[in-house]
Amino acid sequence: MHLNTLLVCLTTPDHAETLLKLAVPLARRHNAHLVGLHTIEALLVYPGIAMHIPDPVYASFNDAQKEEADKVKAVFTKHTQNEDFQSEFRLVRAEGISANARMVESARAADLVIMSREDKVADHTDQRHAQAQVIRESGRPVIIVPNGYDGPEVGQNILLGWSDTREATRAAHDMLLVAQDGAGLTVLRVGSVNKDALHDPDGVDISETLSRHGLNVTLENRDADSTGVAGVLNQVAFEKGADLIVTGAFGHSRAYDFVIGAATHELLRDARLPVLFSK
Repeated sequence: MHLNTLLVCLTTPDHAETLLKLAVPLARRHNAHLVGLHTIEALLVYPGIAMHIPDPVYASFNDAQKEEADKVKAVFTKHTQNEDFQSEFRLVRAEGISANARMVESARAADLVIMSREDKVADHTDQRHAQAQVIRESGRPVIIVPNGYDGPEVGQNILLGWSDTREATRAAHDMLLVAQDGAGLTVLRVGSVNKDALHDPDGVDISETLSRHGLNVTLENRDADSTGVAGVLNQVAFEKGADLIVTGAFGHSRAYDFVIGAATHELLRDARLPVLFSK
């Protein structure tokens, strides 16, 4: 598999710095077309509330949005202007729909999407929960990067969280977009009934399939502990020196996720490494 179109969602100048440190080497390695997307928030006026918003308020709001967009574009230009791959900065106005919906629209035309972790302080109102929405609705693999992350280039040493599900299967194959030639890959099953990896036929099958793509694959089983699946993935990623965690996302209903919680939400909130999610 080859990565040809890479979309990076740039919400703030600080997050743009972090994301482009990861996205640019990936685009360079694949000679991919890199799209930097920044959305301009709409000024929301709620129906049923009779109020007059003075023109200076609109002007001030628009000026603030333009100032931030200019700063984000400057970061994008700084990281891409001396590169040989094609790049474009795309400024999109939210207009009548949310910024999240605009991100989903743009994501559908990309091979891979890169986003920062949710930031309740810096994110605008219509960017809240954008990560979960893009993962759920775009149909594309999404790498979520911890804010301020400054680790190695992704794709050389990968941890795949494996289970017998459609989402994990998608993740395993989407991972091939970013895996480097000869990369190390740990296929990890958490909480498997059979502790012996050699007697895990589904795990062996996916491991052999991925090894045929030139990856150096090992298969492991670990018990779940009090930290849950997400905690085990984080711990094993640290032990293996992984640069990327790969996992299926949102394998349960929204009601299940809300009442019981899920590993996806925990990884979105707590992962110390970039995580590639596939739905």
